[in-house]
Amino acid sequence: MPRKAREKGIAGTYHIMQRGINQQQIFEDEEDNEKFLEVLKECKIISSFELFAYCLMGNHIHLLMKTNEEELDQIFKRIGARYVYWYNNKYQRCGHLFQDRFKSETIENDRQFLAVMRYIHQNPVKANLCESVGKYRWSSYNEYFLESKIIDRDYVLEMIGLDEFTKFNNTSNNDNYLDNRTKTYLLTDSAVKAIMREMCNCDTVEGFQRFNSKERDYYLKKLREKGVSIRQICRLTGISKGIVQRR
Repeated sequence: MPRKAREKGIAGTYHIMQRGINQQQIFEDEEDNEKFLEVLKECKIISSFELFAYCLMGNHIHLLMKTNEEELDQIFKRIGARYVYWYNNKYQRCGHLFQDRFKSETIENDRQFLAVMRYIHQNPVKANLCESVGKYRWSSYNEYFLESKIIDRDYVLEMIGLDEFTKFNNTSNNDNYLDNRTKTYLLTDSAVKAIMREMCNCDTVEGFQRFNSKERDYYLKKLREKGVSIRQICRLTGISKGIVQRR
């Protein structure tokens, strides 16, 4: 059955979310985050898209962007090819890193545009990764105050101004766009990674997947015994939900 064609926003503006395959981590350390932003900047020049907001969230990405010369599929093919090649080389892995198809929603008006921008910037706060939007390093929020390295901020600041931007992005809300399944875990990702290091001297997806099936199953069982959720195990080990459930 052919895939349904993506809808196009009035001005070609979209909210995009891209997940890691099996919801696994796609950014293991600072270098990975920095490399993705470098790739995003390179592709922005080549593809001539405009970028208004971004947030890198460990196992997924949020972008608010406007297409110009190239379609979304071509843009993300370019971004994915460059980052995955680098990532696979670094971690000595092969195969897909991202889910087959990114999610997108069209932006139809300025009100929705601003709400999505705020949702993207507040993602780390709602996921309990930081106390406020300004304290998260891997989002575009602080680029609106400091040097703009990759985002196109003039459109936003002409719309609401810097003071209103600050107030708006720090206002509590219950908005949900695309990804409305943010989970609050009993154990933080950092705590689970500490357990993994102590248990098997490994806290990365690539390292965990090098264990043979007997070792892997043993460690999966131990993680469950320590209260780690199935979804969290899948995300931090890259092991599919079906295997984790069966073990």
